[in-house]
Amino acid sequence: MTAVRGLLLAATLVLAACATPHARRTDVLFWNQPERDAAFRAMETHYASNVVHHGVAHPLPAGDALQPRFADGGTLDTYMTAHHVAGVMVVQNGRVRLERYGLGATPETRWTSFSVAKSFTSTLVGAALRDGSIHSLDDKVTRYLPELAAGAYRDVTVRQLLTMTSGVRWNEDYVDPKSDVAMMYEGARQPGVPLLVTYMAPLPREFAPGERWVYKTGETDLIGILVTRATHKTLAAYLSEKIWKPYGMASDALWLKDDVDGTEAGGSGVSATLADYARLGQFLLEGGIAGGKPVLADGWLGDATHKHADIGVPGRGYGYQWWTYDSGAFAGIGIFGQLLYIDPARHLVIAQMAAWPVATNDEQARARTAFVDAVIAGLDR
Repeated sequence: MTAVRGLLLAATLVLAACATPHARRTDVLFWNQPERDAAFRAMETHYASNVVHHGVAHPLPAGDALQPRFADGGTLDTYMTAHHVAGVMVVQNGRVRLERYGLGATPETRWTSFSVAKSFTSTLVGAALRDGSIHSLDDKVTRYLPELAAGAYRDVTVRQLLTMTSGVRWNEDYVDPKSDVAMMYEGARQPGVPLLVTYMAPLPREFAPGERWVYKTGETDLIGILVTRATHKTLAAYLSEKIWKPYGMASDALWLKDDVDGTEAGGSGVSATLADYARLGQFLLEGGIAGGKPVLADGWLGDATHKHADIGVPGRGYGYQWWTYDSGAFAGIGIFGQLLYIDPARHLVIAQMAAWPVATNDEQARARTAFVDAVIAGLDR
């Protein structure tokens, strides 16, 4: 069965090489290692996407070279090889102190972000609040997505979507092909309704809204659709207009979308270069200013990046699509090893691109944390 499954996946990739219509976006969860290494740098050849147009490059000058200091005496090369890391960049005080590539990646390589995209989508909510396109985080979700009015989302607020405390039942098991996260782009299409909304609308309630945090990629996709409805712009166009062009990202990014209804995947869809991921972190460190103008609603950054939900891990929490740390740091974290870590106290940004052998597990997560700790140990030396 394993061999047959591998052949089927390989056939799927060949057919998808030109963004084949109706390719299953969740097949990425079940690719093998060579497929991940090859495809994570070229997602647009497998799935439909929109372009996020860049501007005049915001400079990232070189700073003093940094040597990470691993607690176990390991080296950066050993870490990157062992964990299929395609790139790491450390920026402190706006200067690049470490930049290294693996898996054949280069500074020009666009790499998929997976759930780091959630933090992109959250940031666009902050922009839409400033614009007045979104009235309030306490609006009911149904103000923007009336298709959800008959089900468990009818009493859920935008804020509860952002903090993943809707109370709607969800299964985010990345190795179960029948989980919600694997099936959320499946089902019969309804005219004029994004397929993702059709899937989410009938989901049952498990907890009262606001009572319990449960991680749900589908809800960030709902947030993305909400932003598109509110602004009347695609996520790619809005990101380009608000951040990518005026702040000065150096390369175009891509945002994956449904090849039929055009809905972008707000929860897992951005591909960008390593340096532009770092520039997004720098944009946030600089207070969300682009082109000399504030992009985000007043107070958004502080609100979005502090703990709103308890995730059951000491010293950690969840904000508005950001993982939070009691130290004041915050991070966008994606399956298969993606990371955008921001520490305002140290004026620090760490970006990582990777193709872990599994979507996530404790061993890989500990290794990524050990890398961050090694960077900080090198800085604090």
